[in-house]
Amino acid sequence: MEKFLLIILSSFFCFVMVSCSTTGADQTSRWTPDKLYTEAKLELNSGNYDTALSLYKKLSTRYPFGVYAQQAQLEVAYAHWKNGQSGLALAALDRYLKLYPNQLGIEYALYLKGLINFNDNMTLFSSFTGEDMAERDAEAARLAFESFKKLVIEFPNSNYSIDAYKRLEFLLTVLAENEVHVARFYLRKSAYHAALNRAKTLIINFQGAPAVEEALAIMIECYNELKLVELSGDTAQILKMNFPNSPYLLHSYDPFKRGGLSKNIRNPTNTTWKEFNLIERLKNIIPDF
Repeated sequence: MEKFLLIILSSFFCFVMVSCSTTGADQTSRWTPDKLYTEAKLELNSGNYDTALSLYKKLSTRYPFGVYAQQAQLEVAYAHWKNGQSGLALAALDRYLKLYPNQLGIEYALYLKGLINFNDNMTLFSSFTGEDMAERDAEAARLAFESFKKLVIEFPNSNYSIDAYKRLEFLLTVLAENEVHVARFYLRKSAYHAALNRAKTLIINFQGAPAVEEALAIMIECYNELKLVELSGDTAQILKMNFPNSPYLLHSYDPFKRGGLSKNIRNPTNTTWKEFNLIERLKNIIPDF
């Protein structure tokens, strides 16, 4: 009887060990690179980003120099972005740009990098609350601007250039408004020289941006406070010449108000998510070349 029980127990343990071994085995271990890539792409298209990333990792580990290596790098960046991992996505794109500086996918890499920074910290309710990008830290906007700028200069006929141009125009307005926002802050603190320098920087670097009008108004206010009457008058003439219907020619500038004027008087700005119409979802832009 004891011998019989030992045989049963031995058989049971063998069965358990075989089962555990089978369960723990990597089902992808014998997959070809084509199979790994195809399955990863299917998971990516289905929105299963964690699974897709796991498969892409296996692909890059087993076949780092295979035919799918370059494409997989871009799709890894996209998967990280869609998975809420912007930092990892940007790191993957930087690796791609370093490894493949003259390849077909570089225009997509620049576009995606711009998009990730463009949408930095955007919340679900940003389109409804009218969150103003100009009143946030402008570093992400600057990075997005540089990516889109490089894209449209180096690849003017790219499929991504039309949208990049649109975003560049918006970002130019945002960056200029950010500068005037800071200048207004300095003016509130009676730091007139700092406000002047910021306003001058805006006028030099963002010619044509709507914020130039307010920057001139800030300069006039600063010169008045510094008792530099002649400079104030000269700047007022420049404001009148370039913006003959400017409300700043008729109303006193108040640095404690947005735009320096009451809402019903000042010209509206176009630097909020709502005004850019980002309530519309971005189309899927999974790379494919």
